[in-house]
Amino acid sequence: MTEHSRHAAPVIRLRQAGISFGRRTLWENLDLEVHPGEFLAVLGPNGSGKSTFLKVLLGLQDLSTGTAEILGEPVRRGSSRVGYIPQQQSLPAETPLRARDLVALGLNGHRWGIPWKSARTRAAVEELLQRVGAEAYADQPVGVLSGGEQQRLRAAQALAGNPDVLLCDEPLHSLDLQHQQAIAELLTTQASQREAAVVFVTHEINPIIEAVDRVVYFARGQYRIGTVSEVMRSEVLSELYDAPVDVVEHKGRLIVLADHVEHHHEHDADTIREAL
Repeated sequence: MTEHSRHAAPVIRLRQAGISFGRRTLWENLDLEVHPGEFLAVLGPNGSGKSTFLKVLLGLQDLSTGTAEILGEPVRRGSSRVGYIPQQQSLPAETPLRARDLVALGLNGHRWGIPWKSARTRAAVEELLQRVGAEAYADQPVGVLSGGEQQRLRAAQALAGNPDVLLCDEPLHSLDLQHQQAIAELLTTQASQREAAVVFVTHEINPIIEAVDRVVYFARGQYRIGTVSEVMRSEVLSELYDAPVDVVEHKGRLIVLADHVEHHHEHDADTIREAL
């Protein structure tokens, strides 16, 4: 995030925001501003409210308390200024779309049919395919492509409208290292060169750690916000979990060690190790 972006008006603003389901509170009293070009990583154990946080920003989940705004207006569903990359899920083999058709839907998918009449649309799709490195399979059916190739196309689709806010729900999950790096580089470019605010929900911060400006970590109905070095510390996470947590650095990677942090990473009977 540049110094100019740091002083620009926030594109995301939450005030005293909270989410509860019955007697269970996921998080509350959340005050957060995200600025143009900022890369925010959202971390926390399963069920802590990470994906619900994205749903709030997508206009798919109402807050229980407080307010949420994007670009100075209350969040709403279907904003063209908000891009979204979901978790990787393979499309059925029989999906009747080529790769370039899927990307084109990001430009004017609200219209009926595949928008191929406009020369401007065709040129924009070609540029997006180049940006994500998908030219080689642009005319192949999307259902026969690998998960990583499909995820590149979802990224291109999300970037099609040059969004001011890019919301990412674990977009690197189940991808190999090569595709993880490719998607991470795309998002970093969108933040640094186009000043889009990136909100990135993840279980694995290491592939994006160099790009992250701040972290919001949800756990036990609470949260902590700060830089990676401010939040990803033993004393901070121990306080958040109200139990001992060790954060160690090994060969440039952050590793969280605890017997109560329930994530998707490898574990044994005594300790769950989350490679953050």
